[in-house]
Amino acid sequence: MLSILLFSYFSESRLADSTAQVIAFFEEAEVPFELIIIDDGSKDNSFQIAQGLADGDKRIRAYRLSRNYTTPYAQFAGLSVCKGDCAVFVPDDLQRPLEVVLQAYQLWQQGHKLVIPYRQSRSDGWLNDRFSNLYYKVMNRLSEVRFPPGGADGFLADREVINLLNERIHPINTTPMVEVLRLGFDPYLLPYDRPKVKHKSRWTFKKKMRLAKDTFFSSSAFPIKLIFYLGIGSFLFSLLLISLTIYVKLFTEEELIFGFSIPGWASTVSFIALFSGLILFSLGIIAEYIWRIYEEVKGRPGFVIREEEERTNDQ
Repeated sequence: MLSILLFSYFSESRLADSTAQVIAFFEEAEVPFELIIIDDGSKDNSFQIAQGLADGDKRIRAYRLSRNYTTPYAQFAGLSVCKGDCAVFVPDDLQRPLEVVLQAYQLWQQGHKLVIPYRQSRSDGWLNDRFSNLYYKVMNRLSEVRFPPGGADGFLADREVINLLNERIHPINTTPMVEVLRLGFDPYLLPYDRPKVKHKSRWTFKKKMRLAKDTFFSSSAFPIKLIFYLGIGSFLFSLLLISLTIYVKLFTEEELIFGFSIPGWASTVSFIALFSGLILFSLGIIAEYIWRIYEEVKGRPGFVIREEEERTNDQ
């Protein structure tokens, strides 16, 4: 059975239609499935619509998170409640075409435990496309995981992979995509062209930046290594500067360096400013990692599913 995890956020205008398309498509393809709607803390009637759909079809279950956690945490929530032999993520606007989801399912039937559809083309506007491509290029150069070309935000995973994510991964300041790429399982990369949608995206710049930071710091040790090399470079530069100062004091006129008058105050201020900036920059990077350690050791849940949905389903 395939678990289809459909994510909803302010989706009252399209949720019923998207659900109908998903059901019709997989019924025609004769794929056994369950459809799990995860509402990511919408403030409109999205969840009420999802509940109505669940009441009319036993294959549908609806859950609502206690607040808006953003997509990666909604994905973790969906994986925690799905019951299928494999699971796949589907956005409510169907920007990942259902034909691609079916191809991923068929590849899973052939023995691939992890199938990652990736965007070989996209139409989100010139600036967004360039920023996204640049981001994934940087990540592939600096992080410990290898992202598909153009990036990916979803996958189809076997039950073995799902269980590992549910039981071994604490969903704080990370994403399911980073974790499955770290796990290995020889992912099958499936290219597709992402269609353009007419509605305005609620994936704001602030949310994108938070995802970028979480993805980077959870998958890369490069900043810490950068601090180390900056420290080594600064130390060697300081030795060179001390040697030059000793030479000037011993073998040249006190105010001259190679014939040039250097009173000293300007260079002193410059070096203090340079190294103060490096220190603050290094502390900022270390603080990012320490903050994530602090969040992890507090043991808070990465997401909360409201209990009323569990009661509604039991009824």
